[in-house]
Amino acid sequence: MAIRRLADLNALVSLCKRRGFVFQSSEIYGGLNSCWDYGPLGAEMKFNVKMAWWKAMTRRKDVVGLDASILMHPTVWKASGHVDGFSDPLVDCKKCKSRFRADQINNAKTCPSCGGELTEPRQFNLMFKTYMGPVEDAAAIVYMRPETAQGIFVNFENVQISMRKKVPFGIAQIGKSFRNEITPGNFIFRTREFEQMEMQFFVKPGTDEGYFEEWKKMRMDFYSDYGIRSENLRFHAHGPKELAHYAKAAFDVQYQFPIGWQELEGIHNRSDFDLSQHQKFSGKKLEYFEESSKEKYIPYVIETAVGCDRFFLALLCDAYREESIIDEETKNEDVRVVLGLDPRIAPVKAAVLPLSKKPQLQGICDDIFEDLRKKYLVQYDDTASIGKRYRRQDEIGTPLCITVDFESLNDKKVTIRHRDNMKQDRVSIDHLNQYMEEKLANFNAN
Repeated sequence: MAIRRLADLNALVSLCKRRGFVFQSSEIYGGLNSCWDYGPLGAEMKFNVKMAWWKAMTRRKDVVGLDASILMHPTVWKASGHVDGFSDPLVDCKKCKSRFRADQINNAKTCPSCGGELTEPRQFNLMFKTYMGPVEDAAAIVYMRPETAQGIFVNFENVQISMRKKVPFGIAQIGKSFRNEITPGNFIFRTREFEQMEMQFFVKPGTDEGYFEEWKKMRMDFYSDYGIRSENLRFHAHGPKELAHYAKAAFDVQYQFPIGWQELEGIHNRSDFDLSQHQKFSGKKLEYFEESSKEKYIPYVIETAVGCDRFFLALLCDAYREESIIDEETKNEDVRVVLGLDPRIAPVKAAVLPLSKKPQLQGICDDIFEDLRKKYLVQYDDTASIGKRYRRQDEIGTPLCITVDFESLNDKKVTIRHRDNMKQDRVSIDHLNQYMEEKLANFNAN
């Protein structure tokens, strides 16, 4: 059986719209550039993605969670360096009025679109501004946060004291961020509104390099655990010219998307920059007192920051495959599209399929559906041939299909078909819950 992996994002974009994963935002009005809506299956899968990360972080005894406000005091962004330094150099074409990032066109002097003359580069701040209060004046300007990390830093002392945490410990957060990107695109890879999953791990200065290496390994292991193929993952070390102003060291976990190797997650040694800056600008002491050594110090921070939308996209890209098979009904060669998602990520865990619409079969199916949906997201599908229904479930990554046939009336058993190898088992209805729990927990996708 020949297997083809995803080579073009367009095939995935089409599947996502057709099967209810991702839609263009405001599509009936022509859409809004680089903004996307998660459909019913996309919303469910994205929730599973976030829960996978959240559990990996907060089930540890040394990491706790936080949900900070999107809107923060404007001085937060002055202290963090975003007001003065969070910008891109832009050039404009005097002829066609197109706008480009200077570094992405290698500081060319002519427009790559029309050949017209370009302006000199000028800085453009990427933060979205808004106004708090009824009057739009300068005193009321606030920013839509460009990252979730600062909400963690300004709450360092609150969390440390209220949760009685000793260094080393971490604070994890999932939340929306906003960046007025100049060149967004490639589906949900780069958008102006996105969701981040960030964890800041506070450590004693001098121990930071060891923890940095530990978190690098743990984060790479996380992706492998959720089925991302090892050949599509790699580390990229930031050179001196790539390092952010706050970073002592930085590595990216990169994934090989159809658009090439791109950042999936950043792992940074932020030194004591953030807490030092907020201590300076706020006048509030953010030092930690270590009881055992009687020392005071400002902790260093090891950061892991992954884009939820990018992880979502990487999982879809890695799971997508096309298989050349012989159709069971027509006996002709056909192409089966499959999303080989880990069951913990797959939006639908099982589908209940009556072989016909006869009331006696549908009655059994209704009972099974009502029982399973107490624990799992399950679909009920009785339209079209059984082969076409299998294909629909393959395309959305459903691990198991449960078929009720006329034999089920006598033997009280159902046929369970497995997504990845298409093998079928005959299982007693009484043991269906136990069977599903065992198979979903020990699922190996191809």
